[in-house]
Amino acid sequence: MNHLPVRKAVIPAAGLGTRFLPATKAMPKEMLPIVDTPTVQYIVEEAVKSGIEEILVITNSNKHCMENHFDKNYELEARLTESGKMQEVEMINDIAKMANIYYVRQKEPKGLGHAILCAKSFIGNEPFAILLGDDIVVNKKGDPALKQLIGAFEQKRASIVGVQTVPDSDVHKYGIVSPSLSTMPQGRLTKLCNMVEKPKTEDAPSNLAVLGRYVLTPAIFDYLESQTTGAGGEIQLTDAIKRLMDSQAVYAYDFEGVRYDAGDKFGFIKATIDFALDRPELQEALAAYIKKLAEEL
Repeated sequence: MNHLPVRKAVIPAAGLGTRFLPATKAMPKEMLPIVDTPTVQYIVEEAVKSGIEEILVITNSNKHCMENHFDKNYELEARLTESGKMQEVEMINDIAKMANIYYVRQKEPKGLGHAILCAKSFIGNEPFAILLGDDIVVNKKGDPALKQLIGAFEQKRASIVGVQTVPDSDVHKYGIVSPSLSTMPQGRLTKLCNMVEKPKTEDAPSNLAVLGRYVLTPAIFDYLESQTTGAGGEIQLTDAIKRLMDSQAVYAYDFEGVRYDAGDKFGFIKATIDFALDRPELQEALAAYIKKLAEEL
């Protein structure tokens, strides 16, 4: 059995972000700011807080600014230093030192499964994490979502998918898991027997949706290499995980935390409001403005 620790993560970020046009015509959706911090930075911060040491970002040819964001900017640092803005200098240096981040391009938009396959040589024979850039999870009362999954992986030494319950009206948006009827759940951990990518409401095996966090064994690459196209004519990670179940146990972990779908306009707005309300310098003015709007509605 492979007892290597989970120290590498993959962040797929090669999508075109069409739901946020025209903003994403020239700017990657992962760089859209929630208050003043790019969405992808929240994802990287979660990975680092979960113990991840090396991160591979799957990009495309139009995402140079994301690479620049996590790199040194000597000119900006010099100008801030000259202006005596040392707090800002420290902030941008902290971003550059956040983690060892690497990049590889997905040359064709063939789906999430194909994007993860692009990480095969980077991962090697190690278990690894996946964090989707559209999903931001905040858990103020405990460990980050990914750290919870890593804990479950260390317990079972098997692939773990992060799930939460979604309403019937939303099951068609996600990969939906089917818990094994022969194995009793262990707290938040449930063994799986099936997964379905974006099923119709009437065909969904449960309301447990896979929400952007995974810890997988490297065996997944064997299945991704032979995976045929599925929903949307793309190579789906869900389909490969489903096939992985034939040879290895796969578990779902119902992680704690508030999840924001930053790839959806309303989800992005909710995240912006909630994150702003957590900022001392914005909280009072924003709360007063929201109350005023509520009175006028």
